[in-house]
Amino acid sequence: MELQTFVLPNGIRLVHSPVQSAVAHCGIFIHAGSRDESDSEHGVAHFIEHTIFKGTEKRNVFQVLNRLENIGADLNAYTGKEETCIYASFLCEFYDRTLELFQDIFFHSTFPVIELEREKQVVMDEIHSYQDTADEQIFDDFEDLVFAGHPLGKNILGTAGSIKKLKQEDILKFIHNNYRLDEVVIASVGKIDFKKLVKSVNKYFSSHPFRGQSHPRIAFRNYRPFITSKKKNTSQVHCLIGAPAYEFGHERCMQLLLLNNMLGGPVMNSRLSLALRERNGLTYHNESNYTAYSDAGIMHIYFGTDPVYYEKALSIVHQELKRLREEKLNKVQLQIVKKQIIGQLAIGQESNLATMLAIGKNYLLQNRFETIETIVERIRMTTAEDLIEIANEIFDEKRLSMLTFR
Repeated sequence: MELQTFVLPNGIRLVHSPVQSAVAHCGIFIHAGSRDESDSEHGVAHFIEHTIFKGTEKRNVFQVLNRLENIGADLNAYTGKEETCIYASFLCEFYDRTLELFQDIFFHSTFPVIELEREKQVVMDEIHSYQDTADEQIFDDFEDLVFAGHPLGKNILGTAGSIKKLKQEDILKFIHNNYRLDEVVIASVGKIDFKKLVKSVNKYFSSHPFRGQSHPRIAFRNYRPFITSKKKNTSQVHCLIGAPAYEFGHERCMQLLLLNNMLGGPVMNSRLSLALRERNGLTYHNESNYTAYSDAGIMHIYFGTDPVYYEKALSIVHQELKRLREEKLNKVQLQIVKKQIIGQLAIGQESNLATMLAIGKNYLLQNRFETIETIVERIRMTTAEDLIEIANEIFDEKRLSMLTFR
């Protein structure tokens, strides 16, 4: 993969991957998310993502939305714990149009009070919908307990109470304090001459002076394992087991992703899927996940099952974790798990949108993007001993925590 980069005088970074496609994907990545909120700002980062489209100094909400969608483009955004992203997919001929709208939204959104009040109800409905979905809520509740007392534990959405209290000045203050231009990345994947792209980015973004304040984040340190159960009005028992893991960019990130894929990744023949579903019929949904933040990470296993089968399912999960810690893969098994994740990575790169989002986040957090060739080489160098060592570190019984919804 070819990557072309450019840095504007105000610190904004541009990274572009040229591809032969009629459709382009472009996004603005801001290194600010829910972990950067004060206690009184809970939910503001996500609320900004909702309301940044509600009007600018020269466009009302309908003009903002129609600017790209009238030419068949898809305008979207997301908020994470460490980043906010505004992005679009569009025909390559509309690069300039897209970048002009991005700068208008990013620098000139007015956050009209009447629109803020209307959107509060939308976000509160989103919160209530999420609270009604136990197999989604349990993930955030688990992180809140793992990262207890730390900003990484904050729910991205906020609460109905915190959203009601947000005012226009809270939004403007958060943007002023956290949207540093030297912590902004514009990522692009599409068919466009790079010099032409740089010219457009310069035209729309370079005239804006540096803004934002330094806000060093406090790393998470004080993890204490727990076993907690919450009473929920659900027909299933929902269970999450896990512990802190490696931070983004750690030298063993890729090896842990390999281990996770083998344990409970998106494949139907993962160990958890075979043991819980195929052999015993105990669960419809089970998975394992590894999420890495800039200075911390978390690994967890989820399953939902009928209360009658809960103890058996839990026992099977612990048996599979014990296997990971104690049974070394033979050469054939190791080659199979390596080929599996290498194939998945290659398939993932078929999506130019996913590639753009990955490039943007990687440059935002570590100012580089590893090619698939580099990642594949690291996977191929992984030994069975590496996986045993990581399994014993991450899945040490003494450091595992558990949360259940009953």
